Amino acid sequence: MLQHRPHTTVVLAMSADGKIADFRRSPARFGSRVDKAHLEKQIAASDAVLFGAGTLGAYGTTLTVTDPTLVELRAQGGKSPQPVHIVTTHSANLNPEIHFFKQPVRRWLLTTTAGAVSWKGRLQTFPSTLETRTQECPPEFEQILVFETPMREIDIPAALKHLATLHITRLVVLGGGELVASLVELDLIDELWLTVCPLILGGNTAPTPVDGKGFLPDLAPKLQLLEVHTVEQEVFLHYRLQRPAD
Repeated sequence: MLQHRPHTTVVLAMSADGKIADFRRSPARFGSRVDKAHLEKQIAASDAVLFGAGTLGAYGTTLTVTDPTLVELRAQGGKSPQPVHIVTTHSANLNPEIHFFKQPVRRWLLTTTAGAVSWKGRLQTFPSTLETRTQECPPEFEQILVFETPMREIDIPAALKHLATLHITRLVVLGGGELVASLVELDLIDELWLTVCPLILGGNTAPTPVDGKGFLPDLAPKLQLLEVHTVEQEVFLHYRLQRPAD
């Protein structure tokens, strides 16, 4: 396990058959209001949230903290009203017209060298509304974080170590399955909150909480169940990742 990194929690809702979206990868809006409130509570307790470009592309937006009680708790803790929202993407092929870039949050981009160059050149791709965006709400990231492996992939361990130096001690991961798989494989996850929702989505191409190559049973990460809550038709599962020392 990498030391000196944020405490990292994955928070996802899934169908009863373990899908976080349908086979079309449509926005997953099957969670209840209780589940949304639970997600907002987890976000409010964090210093930053991390999600992949696919998740951002599906929704076009991010969940902000709107509950006055949660906003006040953040203020009492000396925190800003919203945590930092970090998008991770290899290519940075993002649409600057989506609502995300108009939301009142601090936006950071975690990408590769090629992705940083691509994003900085985006204004050539969307020239028609350049003047409007510049005057009203430019689609900028406050920080562009470039951490790259020799294979020119995102160096997630180095990125998380850097986040810790920026006083980000609690990180919430909101998907998607490929990002979570990378974090699990690198042993960078501490906790998981999984909401099991009462529907079956099916589909052999529908995304799951942990996609990627998968694990053989002998090498599969082990979990310790910390809490189980049932609210109406949904089940909230809280797990801790077990370490070899456990």
